[in-house]
Amino acid sequence: MSGELIASRRGRRRRAVARPMAEINVTPFVDVMMVLLVVFMVAAPLLTVGVPLQLPRSSASPLPVVREEPLTINVDASGQVYIQKTPTPFEELIPRLRAIAAERTDDRVFLRADAALDYGRVAQVMGALNAGGFRSIGLVTDPAASGADRR
Repeated sequence: MSGELIASRRGRRRRAVARPMAEINVTPFVDVMMVLLVVFMVAAPLLTVGVPLQLPRSSASPLPVVREEPLTINVDASGQVYIQKTPTPFEELIPRLRAIAAERTDDRVFLRADAALDYGRVAQVMGALNAGGFRSIGLVTDPAASGADRR
């Protein structure tokens, strides 16, 4: 009888071990917290608002917004240089560019050169632009014609 008692006690112990777990599963909690963290990180910069003010009324006209027309230098296939649409001899390019740079507040210039033009000529014009006081040179290209289309 003692053998049966031991076996039955062991069976009870095994059943007692199989009870449901009473621990909290934190994985879904961490997932929700990560989503909320991302939401608040994205939303926080959008919530910054300036100081609410009631500005005084005035009869003065608003200040004019002067946007300078971008300066464009064009070089055709023969190497002729144009400031905007005005043909300019290369020897006079640097003095004219210096005079234009003295009157402008923006040192940006766009360089448009023909695709058939020699690279050395483009480099000469870029050097003249730099010597003329323009440090920000943008090369204008045609976005419709990619290099793969020309081959």
